[in-house]
Amino acid sequence: MTSTTHKPSLTAAEIAQLDERRRGESLWMSAWKRLIRNRLAVIGLVIIGLNILMAVFAPQIAPREYQKQILTDKNSAPEWVTTIFPNMLPTEKGGYVQINNDYLLGADNLGRDLLSRIIYGARISLLVAFVGPLFAVLIGTTVGMAAGYFGGRLDNLLMRIVDIMYAFPTLLFIILLMTFFRFSTATPEPGTLAFALGDLDRRTGGMLFVFIGIGMTSWMQMARLVRGQVLSVREQEYVQAARATGATTPRIMLSHILPNILGPLIVAETLTIPTYISYEAFLSFIGLGVQQPTPSWGSMIADGARQIASYPNQALFPALALFLIMFAFNFLGDGLRDALDPRMRGVD
Repeated sequence: MTSTTHKPSLTAAEIAQLDERRRGESLWMSAWKRLIRNRLAVIGLVIIGLNILMAVFAPQIAPREYQKQILTDKNSAPEWVTTIFPNMLPTEKGGYVQINNDYLLGADNLGRDLLSRIIYGARISLLVAFVGPLFAVLIGTTVGMAAGYFGGRLDNLLMRIVDIMYAFPTLLFIILLMTFFRFSTATPEPGTLAFALGDLDRRTGGMLFVFIGIGMTSWMQMARLVRGQVLSVREQEYVQAARATGATTPRIMLSHILPNILGPLIVAETLTIPTYISYEAFLSFIGLGVQQPTPSWGSMIADGARQIASYPNQALFPALALFLIMFAFNFLGDGLRDALDPRMRGVD
């Protein structure tokens, strides 16, 4: 007598799991899962998210208006600040610091609330963090893809333009641009383009020329990177197959080449964002950035540096905010680099 054995039937959950494994997952979903397993990248993403919320809801979060001056409260500080900076002796102990617990981080030399100005200053840094990549993507990707795909004389012409712009140190080039813009629009005739640009710059607190200066120099590195990536993929089989089926050049570039080179571009631009933020901070520090009373962390550091020996909180707190946002983008960029590396797919 023979006996037959039956394999146990699979449960619905096991069947669903097998179906999921059969279907697989997209590269972007796999990259996202690797990204959220990177603790430093998640910390950076959280810091960036909090700064975005702080910038968007600044009027609701800030305890005071950033430009409001109360001269009787100038250089005052809360009691807890004097405990972490021993040189800041309160007047009650024979020192020079006026204690005022109404200001969480203290007031500057014009009686403006430091916390409110730091909160509003996040808007400037984040705008620069997104404007720089915007110009880099629009200009750099267009130039790089045209040079890499068509090659020949067009490639030679576009890359020589990039080389000429690279001949100048980037920061020095931005400083020259800012100086030219500011002086050429200082006293223009009404009705001219210079008058319109100068008026718009003043209305935006000096942000327009900062954006133009950074935007005109942010695309060159992206153009070189895109060109190199396009050169590496333009002769791949899937591109040749698209040509054979009669796909147009714009369709090949946008539907077949660009999606396959996005990973390195995203990583490179995320890692470059701290550079844009540092440029704006430096320009504001030397007086070529945003104009008073618009708050910028760079200008706040410059104001606080003049009296850092007596009131270190006025320079160190905005410097800490700048430090955190720059490191957050660095952490996120490192995490994206690991997450978008195709060699890491399927590796925990």
